[in-house]
Parts: sequence; structure tokens; C-alpha cells
Amino acid sequence: MIEQQSQHPGSGSEANAAALDEARLRQQAIGVRLRQMFDEVVNEPVPDDFLDILRRADKSAEQD
Repeated sequence: MIEQQSQHPGSGSEANAAALDEARLRQQAIGVRLRQMFDEVVNEPVPDDFLDILRRADKSAEQD
């Protein structure tokens, strides 16, 4: 259901300001969580199998 906004002067701008503040806080929280997730991924160890593939690729490139 859509809520009716009050027609009192100034109340619309207060509601808009509150909505903007809420949106900023939500975006900030999302940004913080994304940075945490990125840091977790960056700090994960590289699997040995993947390191072996990289070593073989480096050796192959050196031989060419």
C-alpha cells in the first residue's frame, strides 16, 4: 500500500532528507561488506595446482 505524504510545508523535504540518509547508510554498509569480502578473497592462499600451472606456463614462455 502506498502511504500518503503529509502536505505540510517542509515535511516533504524532511522525508526526502531522511530517505537520502537511509540510502547513504545502506550504501555505506554494502561498501563495507564488499571490502571485507574482497579482503577475504585476496588473503586466501593460492591452490598448489594453480601454482603448478603458472610455473609450467612460465617455463614454457622462457623456452619460446
